Order: sequence, then C-alpha cells, then structure tokens
Amino acid sequence: MLIGELSQRTGVAARMLRYYDEQGLLRPDRDSSGYRVYTPDAPHVVARIRGMLAAGLNTDAIRQMLPCATGAGPGIEPCPEVLRTMTTHLERMDADIADLHRRRAALAAYRDATQARQEQTRGH
Repeated sequence: MLIGELSQRTGVAARMLRYYDEQGLLRPDRDSSGYRVYTPDAPHVVARIRGMLAAGLNTDAIRQMLPCATGAGPGIEPCPEVLRTMTTHLERMDADIADLHRRRAALAAYRDATQARQEQTRGH
C-alpha cells in the first residue's frame, strides 16, 4: 500500500508517516518510481508506534523496542535491553512527576500567600 492509503487506514498524517520512516521506525520498500510501499502489517506497526509515543517513549527507545513488539497487545518480547529501557523511562517519568509535585506545591504556596495578603488588604 502507498502512503496515502496507510494514512487513511491509520488516521496518521502522511507527513508523520514520513517522519517515522526518517526515524527508522517504519521501513517501507520503494517502487520503481521511488514511492514508499508499505507491507500489509504497516497499520499494526503504526498503531504500535502511536501507543509507545503515547506512553511517553521517544523515537530512539521505540526504534530499539519495536522489533520486540509482536501481536496486537501492549506486551513486548523481552529482547535484550528492552526491560532496562522501559525501567529507565519509568524512572525518568517518576522523577518528572516528583518535580512537578514540588513545583506545584511552591506555586500553591505563592498563591496562598498572595490570597492571604489580598484578604488582609481588604480587611483594613
């Protein structure tokens, strides 16, 4: 199938499919005119890529993990380094979440102090 059909079948813009190709996530063949030709399983691969992106993985991690992704579910075969990559990304996310909690608490403290000052000003 050509890129337009893959785009229609997956709901992913052709531009994004080209980006996936550039990143080494999709590997279409080329026909005699140079057009990308995708295999029948390409819609499943695109769905897997989209799912991994939605999970917060970057294209480098997806490139490493994609060959181990089989079937339609979220599971991935335990190829070398796959579990380590997932664990690393989860640890990074946990650190980001902790940082967001700290930043939120700091901003809430500023807001609360500002509201308190506003109420003092109104009271006088």
